[in-house]
Amino acid sequence: MISIANPLSRHIGNIKRRLLIIGATILVAFVIMFSLSADLIEWFKRPFADDLIFYGPAEALFASIKISFLAAIVVSLPVILHQCWKFIQPALLPGEQRWGIPLFVLASGFFALGLVFCNLVILPLVINFFVSFGIERELKPELAVGMFVDFNVKFLLAFGFAFELPLTLTLLSRVGLVTPEQLSKFRRHAAMIALIVSAVITPDATLFTMMLMAVPLIVLYEAGIWGAKWFGRRKPAVSDESEDADSESLSEDEATPPS
Repeated sequence: MISIANPLSRHIGNIKRRLLIIGATILVAFVIMFSLSADLIEWFKRPFADDLIFYGPAEALFASIKISFLAAIVVSLPVILHQCWKFIQPALLPGEQRWGIPLFVLASGFFALGLVFCNLVILPLVINFFVSFGIERELKPELAVGMFVDFNVKFLLAFGFAFELPLTLTLLSRVGLVTPEQLSKFRRHAAMIALIVSAVITPDATLFTMMLMAVPLIVLYEAGIWGAKWFGRRKPAVSDESEDADSESLSEDEATPPS
C-alpha cells in the first residue's frame, strides 16, 4: 500500500508544482498586461476609426481585465507548454522525447500565427463590413468597449486554435490513427463540419462571418492532408528479398511431386 501511495503522492505533488508555476506566471503576466491595457484596447480598435464608449460603470474595467487576461495567456504560452512538456517527459521514450520540444514550438507558432492572421486580416474585414452596413442605412456607429472586446477575443481564440488543425492531423497520421487517404476521402464531410463549427463559434453567425471562418478551416484541413502525406507514418514496403523468397518457395512447392 505504501509503495502505491508514494508514487501517487509524488505524481500529485508534481502536478501541483507545475500548476503553481503556470498560475504564478499568468498572474505576473496579467499584472504587466493590465498596466498596458489602454494600449491593448487601442491596438484592438484599429479597424474602427471612432472612439469606443461604455454604458456601465464597470464595463471599461471588465473589458480591460478580459483583454489583459488574453494577453497574459499568450505571453505565458511558452512557460505553459514547457511545464506540460516537463510533466509528460518522464513517460516518453527517448525517441519520443526528441520530438517533444519541436512539437511544442510548432504548436505555439501555429497559435500565434492564427492570432496574427485573425487580427490583421479577418477582424478588419468583419468590423468594416458591419460598420459600413450600418452607415449605408444612415445609422451612427457607437460601439461599446465591452462588446467590442468580447467580439474580438472570440474571433482571436477561434483562429488561434483553428491554426492547430494541420499539426493535429499530421500527428494523428504520424501515430497511425488516420491516413492521408482517409482524410482525403472525408474532405466533403470536413467542409460541412467547418460550416457547422463556424456557425457555432462566430459571434453573430451571419453568412459573411461564417464564410470568413469556414474557408480558412477548409484550407487548414487541406494543409493537414499534405502534412499527413509528407510526415505521416509510411506504409511498410515489401522488400525485394522477401518477394524473391516467396517466389522461390512457391516454385519449390510446384516442383515437389505429390506423394
